[in-house]
Amino acid sequence: MRRRRRFVLILVGIAVVVGAYLVGVVPRMRQRDRVRTDTAELSTIYVSVVRPQRTAPVQELVLPGDVQAYSSTPIFARSSGYLQKWYVDIGATVKRGQILAVIEAPELEAQLEQAREVLSQAQANLKLAEVTAKRFLASWKTKSVSQQEVDTAVSSLKANQATVAADRASVRQLEQLTSYLTVRAPFDGLISERNVDIGDLINAGSSTVPNTALFQIVQPNRLRIYVSVPEAYASSAKPGVPAELIFASSPGQTFTGKLARVASAITPQTRTLQIEIRLDNPTGLLFAGAYAQVRLKLQTPGDVHLIPTETLIFRKEGLHVATVVNGKVKIIRIEPGRDFGDKIEVLRGLSGNDQVILNPADSITEGEDVRIAPAKKPGTLARPPAAPVRKSH
Repeated sequence: MRRRRRFVLILVGIAVVVGAYLVGVVPRMRQRDRVRTDTAELSTIYVSVVRPQRTAPVQELVLPGDVQAYSSTPIFARSSGYLQKWYVDIGATVKRGQILAVIEAPELEAQLEQAREVLSQAQANLKLAEVTAKRFLASWKTKSVSQQEVDTAVSSLKANQATVAADRASVRQLEQLTSYLTVRAPFDGLISERNVDIGDLINAGSSTVPNTALFQIVQPNRLRIYVSVPEAYASSAKPGVPAELIFASSPGQTFTGKLARVASAITPQTRTLQIEIRLDNPTGLLFAGAYAQVRLKLQTPGDVHLIPTETLIFRKEGLHVATVVNGKVKIIRIEPGRDFGDKIEVLRGLSGNDQVILNPADSITEGEDVRIAPAKKPGTLARPPAAPVRKSH
């Protein structure tokens, strides 16, 4: 009987211990597991992502253009002196060879007169040397003079011939310089600048004293518009491509030109390709030196995409974006193109299948674990929260 009671008491004790364990320890273990699960959930970063959008096959580029006259040149003086008179002013239409101004240089005219007198003297000496040489040659045949005397006469003749040639060249040079005192138009055009007035000292220029342009002449009936095309579209910029141009001086009007020349070399400083667009301007309505807005429709390279500006990460190495690859962050450096305000072109670095994180934190790092938050509207670029969000209960 005692053994039976003792056995029952042992069973009851065991039951009490087991019950206490189930009541006290098991809930604590479950609570600990829940805490671990919640901690893991809280430590996971949830991010919103977008996929880069492929640009259209044909892209319209709106670029600034520098308008220049088809021909434009400054008119400099080739001879120094004082401006005696000018005949044309700004806005005047001139023909090739037309007199623009006259320069007075008395010292140059005096030098020319002196050179002519020196030439006359040399020519007189030459005639005397010719007569002397003929006389000595005739006398030598009769052995009336020696060979030495004949040689001296012939040498004198040649020396005088050389002197006359040199003096004649000096005269021609001074005559040419004197002709430059009359300033003429090099081609048909329009005077756009006049920088001198009567009595001004005109300097022909030297290594120590700079010269100043008297006039600026342009041909406004045809214009050149120079445009810098981004490197990504350089291969699509070819001669013959039409261009629409808008000028601030002619509001509401659109002009059509054609791409005429391509530099065929990228400018290293700007990474752009310079092109030349030609535009006829027969009425002179448009002005050289103006600003033009140029619209070009060019083929888009296949690897150009658009992403929201909220995806950009600014670092000293350049622009980057953060993408999600197998649940981990991958930082990618990109080459930006044009900035449209809310979106930006990516010329290199991304493909259409990349998952780009919206509003990445500045502290985001390569290899960080992240989860993609469900999109509010599948297939659209929904605006995400201001920063990466951690899931909480």
